[in-house]
Amino acid sequence: NSDEEANEEGVVGNVSKFCVTPPSYTGKPKKGHLVFDACFEGGNLGRVDFISEFEYDLFIRPDTCNQRYRVWFHFSVENVKADQRVIFTIVNFSKTKSLYREGMTPVVKSTSRPKWVRLPPKHVYYYRCPEHRKNYVLSFAFCFDKEDDVYQFAYCYPYTYTRLQAYLDSLERKGLDYVQRDLLGLSVQQRRLDLLTVSHPDNLTDEAQKRVVFITARVHPGETPASFVCQGLIDFLVSSHPIAKQLRDYLVFKIIPMLNPDGVYLGNYRCSLMGFDLNRHWQEPSPWAHPTIYACKKAMIDMYNSKDHDIDFFCDLHAHSTLMNGF
Repeated sequence: NSDEEANEEGVVGNVSKFCVTPPSYTGKPKKGHLVFDACFEGGNLGRVDFISEFEYDLFIRPDTCNQRYRVWFHFSVENVKADQRVIFTIVNFSKTKSLYREGMTPVVKSTSRPKWVRLPPKHVYYYRCPEHRKNYVLSFAFCFDKEDDVYQFAYCYPYTYTRLQAYLDSLERKGLDYVQRDLLGLSVQQRRLDLLTVSHPDNLTDEAQKRVVFITARVHPGETPASFVCQGLIDFLVSSHPIAKQLRDYLVFKIIPMLNPDGVYLGNYRCSLMGFDLNRHWQEPSPWAHPTIYACKKAMIDMYNSKDHDIDFFCDLHAHSTLMNGF
């Protein structure tokens, strides 16, 4: 039972500046004794086991209040030696199928190279491991080249709540008359649920009949490509491209870029702070347990019931951990 295994492994919170030394070592940590950390926005790493000087087993922290989901990871490593070679093995995924089977690889960046890049496929292995109850594990080899750098590794390209807020702030500062930003509600931890309206100002008058395209994204925090697609969509709709202009002339776009800001901030894969898969609570959302879903659904119902709104189209943006391309 995967829930029992997660409990046995004792993975509760994120590691915090955790220095891994050989079992028999008692002195002060030396250069090359790796320091792991995941206590930052979107971070996730629950435990590190020293296997040998070159090998470390890493355990994903399950989603908050929900042991079932262990997929997203994002952590930093420092106190490295130049040319130190390691193999990191992530041993407790809750899913067996993965795009890592199809050639996807984790991403890495460091202080002196702040742009995320994928690890070379030849250094990444996803396989059934006899030492871990024949579960699938992900092993990747890495060589640290700069002693003073802090390195970060992640399941795929992160997109944080803070990044979204900075993007929406910069959009607001442009003062475009066809973009409106509203606070639709707050999450359990009091983070913003933003609603963007993109349309020609003439379409937003009281007497205008509004044809609405409603877009939501990032109900599942570990599905970061949803946020990149959503930002790309917004970038296009607010641009000077003639098709974007025509769309604004005829339609009203209502966009909620992040339905689960707490889960994103906490580094969960699928759930909210309280362990709910919010995408399973549209039928009867609770205003206190699922406030973002409640606010989104209320906004849509209000529009549906209003005489001057026609919701033509609804699209909820996700990403998939086992299927390729766009669908």
